[in-house]
Amino acid sequence: MQFADLNLIDPLLRAVSAEGYDVPTPIQEQAIPPILAGSDLLGCAQTGTGKTAAFALPILQRLVAGGPSRGIRALILTPTRELAAQIGESFTAYGKYLGLRNTVVFGGVGQRPQVAALRRGVDVLIATPGRLLDLCSQRLVSFADLQIFVLDEADRMLDMGFIHDVRRLIAMIPERRQTLFFSATMPPDIQRLAASILSRPVRVEVTPVATTAEKIDQSVFMVERSDKRALLEHVLGDQDIRRVLVFTRTKHGANRVAEQLQRASIGAVAIHGNKSQNARERALSDFKQGTTRVLVATDIAARGIDIDDISHVINYDLPNVPESYVHRIGRTARAGASGVALSFCDMEERAFLADIERLIRMRVPVVADHPYRSTSSAPARSDARPQGRPQQGSGRSQQGGGSGRSQQGGGSGRPQQGGSGRPQQGGSGRPQGSAGPRRDGRDPSRVLV
Repeated sequence: MQFADLNLIDPLLRAVSAEGYDVPTPIQEQAIPPILAGSDLLGCAQTGTGKTAAFALPILQRLVAGGPSRGIRALILTPTRELAAQIGESFTAYGKYLGLRNTVVFGGVGQRPQVAALRRGVDVLIATPGRLLDLCSQRLVSFADLQIFVLDEADRMLDMGFIHDVRRLIAMIPERRQTLFFSATMPPDIQRLAASILSRPVRVEVTPVATTAEKIDQSVFMVERSDKRALLEHVLGDQDIRRVLVFTRTKHGANRVAEQLQRASIGAVAIHGNKSQNARERALSDFKQGTTRVLVATDIAARGIDIDDISHVINYDLPNVPESYVHRIGRTARAGASGVALSFCDMEERAFLADIERLIRMRVPVVADHPYRSTSSAPARSDARPQGRPQQGSGRSQQGGGSGRSQQGGGSGRPQQGGSGRPQQGGSGRPQGSAGPRRDGRDPSRVLV
């Protein structure tokens, strides 16, 4: 299927073509027709599947069909500043031939330019909950003309404590509207929220709920907490780890890890909520351009990171919310490509690992031997897979490609691939099977987001 087969108008097709795309992703193929038809939609899809274009393209087409207006006709609510900015860029790119106006409002910066843009009139407003509520309380925003409401990353809204703000905003918008609801996971609270705001929605589910991306080689290092920093430097000694996202549980932890890597002459920068907006944007820009090799982030800050070429995700701290593990490792293996996810697990985090494995319905293979293996009295789990699966196989569900087996002989005890500290990958710095085009002819690095 081509974008031309989705009944999109010519200005949108030209904009999509100008971005270098002609083949829609599965979520775009499934979501665009019902949105164009005016249906509510419940989309369950992991990050990197192209869902921004899945709602942006049909929204733009519906707004054009409705004629000109100075009022806000579409509201996209998203949890982070970075994600809001990226969605705004997408609306600008796809709507370049339409003459529609969009603006983005979020906290952490002065509101004066945002207010000026609203007063000039906008068709599409992309916002984070806190700043939008502030503007509403000042009577600077009117939803009288609102026709379409998008709640993006709903599960992360819940994780970040925004769910009450979301409900307050929903109470302010017209009841008669088209609602599009997107979430990577569907915990009970999110299911109840969806049921309360959607009317006979079309359900689009690209990846099963609570599963991890198919082409991610996952493995876990059992390590003492005091040895985590040394292990991280050891793993990053492999230069094939080109662009890596490291997750910590706290902002202070992110700062400490980044500073430690800098002292070890490893290019790294931290990104978290205490950083200024300019500092966050500069860090993301350096990471995207390859100036910085390692980005150390908290869950909240990393939610808005939309970069296709992250080769590795390292969970320096395991998350205490298992759904966060799915979100984290989904930063790699985007748009059909492959990737590697490594986790460091100390004694106190083993319960978190068990929760994660229950959620993803698989055992994460253990790196059986490495220089910093935990010497705790509690035995490290060695049964890396349930019965019926290959022992110490890949971190994927029978996908083939990189094996992820731990080296059983030799000095370093790390996974094969020349002492890289990673699952075996065949020498490319990515799991085997990642090179070359997909069977559907799409270049996995070129998917419309």
